Amino acid sequence: MTISTLSSNLGRHVFGVAALAFGLITLTWRDYNDWHPPRYIVYAAAAALIFGGAATQFRRTAKSGAAVLGAVYLAFALQCVPRIVAAPQIYNSWGNFFEQFSLVAGAAILYACLSTVWSRETLSRIGRILVGICIISFTLEQAIYLAATAHLVPKWLPPSQMFWAVATTVLFALAAVALLTNRMALLATRLLTMMLVSFGLLVWVPLLLSDPHNYTNWSENAETFAIAGTAWILADLLGEYQVK
Repeated sequence: MTISTLSSNLGRHVFGVAALAFGLITLTWRDYNDWHPPRYIVYAAAAALIFGGAATQFRRTAKSGAAVLGAVYLAFALQCVPRIVAAPQIYNSWGNFFEQFSLVAGAAILYACLSTVWSRETLSRIGRILVGICIISFTLEQAIYLAATAHLVPKWLPPSQMFWAVATTVLFALAAVALLTNRMALLATRLLTMMLVSFGLLVWVPLLLSDPHNYTNWSENAETFAIAGTAWILADLLGEYQVK
């Protein structure tokens, strides 16, 4: 079966714009996720992210852009492995790996959607599993660092910061179960996308506006919307497959 395009391109555009922004941030700050790689890696990664992000905005070049972004995100995901091996009991390194791997998954799903190799059924199953595994990691990371998660929740949001930290952790867990068991997966993916976008709009955008000189605020904004783009790409795919 041939997969020519997704019925909706919103996920692709969000994913690509976030990658483009990440590239500009990397170039401006000469850093990537506070990992401080050598300058030549910084410039190469920034160029690849900018090119890949821009390319995904256009149907004719989107496949090439997805391939470039997938390669970049995979390289940085693999960078987490030595830290995991050195200190496997520290979950932060695992969390960093799966955050990057979720972006690899987004690029891979987008690339496959624009190819003629996979059937929609096969691609939907693989996409659900890849994203579902990453969501399990997000659940564990929030549960392990629950106090830190609660601290990020806006204080004005009722009923309390801890309530929303616990609630979003539970929602991550439910989304992972839905994806891995294929039970209400489309609804779960759409709600997951909304939750991730809300994280960006309610948490990271205000932090960026309050302290625009903080690199973390910029990088977390880009990464959050890129991960939301991954979920959105999967939601677009599952929605199209369900309609067929």
